[in-house]
Parts: sequence; C-alpha cells; structure tokens
Amino acid sequence: MVFTPLPLVDNFLQNYHIGHVLAVLLIGSVVGTLPLGSRKIVAINTTLFGVLFLATPESLLGETPFMFRFVGIALLVIAPILFVTARE
Repeated sequence: MVFTPLPLVDNFLQNYHIGHVLAVLLIGSVVGTLPLGSRKIVAINTTLFGVLFLATPESLLGETPFMFRFVGIALLVIAPILFVTARE
C-alpha cells in the first residue's frame, strides 16, 4: 500500500476558512510592502483587503463571519487616515 499525504493535509486544512487565508495574506502583504517605505502603498493595500473582507460571502468566512466583517470595517476606517497622513 502506498502512503499518500493528502488525508493529512486535508485534516489540517479543514480547520481554516477563507477569512483566515485573507488575514494571513493581509499580514504578508503589509510586511512585504514595508521595505518600500511608502505609507500610500500600505494604505491602498489595506483598503483592498478591507473591501475583500466585506465582499466575501458569509458562508465562506466560517463560524464567526461577523469578526471578519468588523476587521473589514476597521481596515476601511484606518486606510484613508493612513493615505491622507502619508507624505510619499
């Protein structure tokens, strides 16, 4: 019998939802844009993820979709402040 790792991967991934994936992508993209030194790029990135958190259907966000909705609203409030206060 041949060992296939797919059931192990499937059991690991069943605990996560698209909201978790979006949160990890947000953190990774903000860390990736920090070396550029531009707050405007970080603000645009934050706005994009705020819209993504709000536009994602609730059925894909897991057991607590309201938490990810609040994150989206918070990002959409913070992003314009970052953009206006940026110099570059």
